[in-house]
Amino acid sequence: MTAEPQGLRERKRLATRRAIQLAVLSLVLERGFDSVTIDDISARADVAPRTFFNYFASKEAAIVGDPLTIPAGVHLETFVVAGPHSDLFHDLAVLIGNAVESVPAEVDLMQLRRRVLKSHPHLLAMRLATMRSFETELTTVVARRLAADDPTWAADSDALQDRAELVTLMAVGAMRHAWARWADTDGEIPLTDGLVSSFTHVTEIVARAPAE
Repeated sequence: MTAEPQGLRERKRLATRRAIQLAVLSLVLERGFDSVTIDDISARADVAPRTFFNYFASKEAAIVGDPLTIPAGVHLETFVVAGPHSDLFHDLAVLIGNAVESVPAEVDLMQLRRRVLKSHPHLLAMRLATMRSFETELTTVVARRLAADDPTWAADSDALQDRAELVTLMAVGAMRHAWARWADTDGEIPLTDGLVSSFTHVTEIVARAPAE
């Protein structure tokens, strides 16, 4: 027998991961969190319980979903060395767009997850914790970019960190805005395009702010 092509294996893996997440989110909405078991989820997703644990450590993890991470390699280095004349927020939109592409984003999953998290504060807290981890990672990357754009920032680590945290908070706000619009419009516009649009609005607002 010949091995399955890598692309086919990956599609099957993603389909199974999606089926498990749809199953757990739908069941929790139907029955409540405490009434849903791993066996229930596995049966709804048409997988064995052991297969569930190949993908997720717990039903909470399946509900919360995959965390975002900053893409390594060429995408990261392109952002860091883009230079002071390249628009920072546009470059952030591209970088985060590459991060989003590494985690399959589907409107139905997003909409179900929002409903579940709204009704279960402890799950929302878990989701927010994954986002805080992403924010910390992003702050480090932004600090590298700012120091590369203006080496004098590197001489004052506290000031560099402070500015990087501010930029990150603005970026996360734009990212959440893009995600919300994408979900509310049933994915009419690709999420990556929505990110660029939201970050462009941030750039325009900052540019129009009156000088002190």
